[in-house]
Amino acid sequence: MLPFDTTSLLLCQINTYLICNFSGEEKKFDPSFNGPIKNRSCTDVLCCLIFLIFVVGMVVCSALGYAHGDPTKLVYPTDSDGNLCGSGNFADKPNLMFFDLLDCAKMGAGVIVYGCPTPQVCVESCTTSYYVYLQTIALETANGGMITAERNKMLYNEQCAAYYVENTAVIGRCVPAIFNQITNLASNLVTNESYSLQNKDGTNYKEYGELVYKDIVTSWITLLIGLGGAVLLCLIWIVIMRWIAGIMVWFSIVAFLGLFGFSTYYSYSKYYELKTQNSTAEIGLSQAFALNFSYYLSLKQTWLAFGCGSATVLIILLLIIIFLCSRIRIAIELIKEASRAVGSMFSTLLFPIVPFIFQIAFLAYWVVSAAFVASMGSAEYKGEIQNTTSDGVNYVLERIPCTPNVCNNLLYYLLISKYLNFFRYTIFMQVYMLFVFLWVMNFIVALGQIVLAGAFASYYWAFNKPDDIAAFPLVASFWRAIRYHLGSIAFGAFIIAVIQMIRIVLEYLDAKLKGSENTIARFFLKCLKCCFWCLEKFMKFLNKNAYIMIAVRGKNFCASAKDAFFLIMRNIVRCVVLDKVADFLLFLSKLIVTAAICVGSYFWFQGSIPFFTNYVPKLNFYLTPVIVLTLSTYITASLFFSVYSMAVDTLFICFLEDLEMNDGSASKPYYMSKGLMGLLGKKNKTEKK
Repeated sequence: MLPFDTTSLLLCQINTYLICNFSGEEKKFDPSFNGPIKNRSCTDVLCCLIFLIFVVGMVVCSALGYAHGDPTKLVYPTDSDGNLCGSGNFADKPNLMFFDLLDCAKMGAGVIVYGCPTPQVCVESCTTSYYVYLQTIALETANGGMITAERNKMLYNEQCAAYYVENTAVIGRCVPAIFNQITNLASNLVTNESYSLQNKDGTNYKEYGELVYKDIVTSWITLLIGLGGAVLLCLIWIVIMRWIAGIMVWFSIVAFLGLFGFSTYYSYSKYYELKTQNSTAEIGLSQAFALNFSYYLSLKQTWLAFGCGSATVLIILLLIIIFLCSRIRIAIELIKEASRAVGSMFSTLLFPIVPFIFQIAFLAYWVVSAAFVASMGSAEYKGEIQNTTSDGVNYVLERIPCTPNVCNNLLYYLLISKYLNFFRYTIFMQVYMLFVFLWVMNFIVALGQIVLAGAFASYYWAFNKPDDIAAFPLVASFWRAIRYHLGSIAFGAFIIAVIQMIRIVLEYLDAKLKGSENTIARFFLKCLKCCFWCLEKFMKFLNKNAYIMIAVRGKNFCASAKDAFFLIMRNIVRCVVLDKVADFLLFLSKLIVTAAICVGSYFWFQGSIPFFTNYVPKLNFYLTPVIVLTLSTYITASLFFSVYSMAVDTLFICFLEDLEMNDGSASKPYYMSKGLMGLLGKKNKTEKK
């Protein structure tokens, strides 16, 4: 036997093993089944109770935060002694100055968690001059006795700032305003002298922000009209998808074949042209690492590589189309059927607004609560004695201007250290609230999916469409979901939340290890991040299909996930083809709708549309409303086409069950459309009464 034959036989055996061991048994005919089961019981009640307990726990944490927290600590900067800049006794000193920002830069991403280690002090205004080693900011005791220290010692112990530069206030923090003059920094620094410079704000972020805000306020009516146009365009596009889906798919396939065919032809033509010219260009070591594209394009090896790559892709595409042509046609027909389903239940297009509002409302509540909980910590400070002649002396210190020659007869050298005495268990409360946030957000998403799945399943399992569709299918599906399956929804959302929490921890560890020389640890961490990313994608896919089975059959989460997994494994090729074709069409649809609104708004706000120039508002930046409307359109299109995606997935699962349970006889007729039956070469022998 040839090696190729041996390999083919081995692959066939592996495929047979997977089908036999990971596919389960086919669905048996159930004469009582004609759509989503009405007589069902509550599922996964324990998960529902645990979910409610966690939510109540989050409310308790929020209440503690409201009672003991102060979010102003997160808004206003705090100096090294715990004083709140711009508040209380420091109301006239709203800005925070750092002794040495280089210490902050050395911390990297860790500065977000641990803070900047350099001394910090509240000041009335940021410095507007360059200065090195002269009087600036120092420390004194609260007991009235001035601690003397030599100037060098004070600088060494960070009691005085060794230098400062011209700064500008950014969110209450003094940051250097000379990044555009960094090459002249050395010449600007002087010793034992200082001179004033004009205060500059290189970013002008505040002024630009005000102008952008004015543009949005000025054009808000036009933005609402544009958003309404985006909604209307999405509705029209979904309705006409039943007629243009096949055209879009086959046109795209032909376009890709033509593109790679032309690429192959052109690449080999250039290769033979350079070959006949006896091109002497060679790949040298210096050119190999240079980004000289014109040089690479003069090499015949480059065009040979392009030609081989294009030919390989072309052959793969041709093989896929030849062997999967029938499955592509089934996928197109299911997409058309999804358009009919959405068209017969237009209320489903508006339903995503409900979970979206819930998510926005919960996000707002959680952000406020998390801010209060995060601010429950209280800062305490202590002095550590260095070279002292007496023991047990503690000082509360504050920063004052340093006066020359006052530090004679040194008694103590103090090094200031700060520690945070957080409200007990605050960090655990923050982690807990983060996990509950992930759980609730995934719960809301899952609830929307199961409600839509129940509505579209009612459409599919209606024998005479749309006459046999139950009244108010969306409302009925919503009632079944909240009445019987909140526990199953919480179960699936919990799994996703756990995976997302692990990914957040891995991201935190990755940030901590940046710059580390432990290459092996970082490699394994990258592998773990990749694995959990894939796991999250797979579980979201499995959960989505499990929710469809729950909506149709009314079983618990585990049983539904098992049934969905085995059903997909028995039809894995059809599933992959449908998933990719649907993803491509939905992406193309979102792109077309968003691009249409973007281009239209661009010409509108630019005043390029005749007869309408008088209606264009006067703006500072005409691109501001264009960007806002483009982003809003993409979000809106994503909401509408998520309904379409759910319709496709639900009809596909129902279609697979229909194929397994029924055979087209009078007692077991198919529920699929005539278009699908025609593609499969099937038909109902007798119409169902």
